[in-house]
Amino acid sequence: MARKKAKGTELSVFKGREAKLNRAIFQRLAFKGSQTIYDLHKNVRTAMGLKHTHYGNINKRVKSLEQLGYVKGVRIRSTKAGFEAVLYELTSRAYVALLLNSISLEELLNRIDEDSATEILAAIARLIS
Repeated sequence: MARKKAKGTELSVFKGREAKLNRAIFQRLAFKGSQTIYDLHKNVRTAMGLKHTHYGNINKRVKSLEQLGYVKGVRIRSTKAGFEAVLYELTSRAYVALLLNSISLEELLNRIDEDSATEILAAIARLIS
């Protein structure tokens, strides 16, 4: 079954070849909390159509998302094998991207109150100036 087209704004993080893997990583981190890349690999492989995803691809995606500011390393955990692994979690930017991907801008404007609209307007004005 094909995935339904998102209602919201098409963000670059959800476009192209890596879109499906980015979405799977975001969803796993959002629902299950902070995880190592190895744990993410195990969880992402359970997703439909990602069964044969290699560890290296997950590793590259997480590192790339970290550079873009969607994922951050929060602490280091030692593994059973005696190594140290970084636990990653989503940033606020990633949560906003997930929400914007699921709601259209028109629907957002129809639902927010005047105070929220003022805050959004102020934030956009700060970005532009």
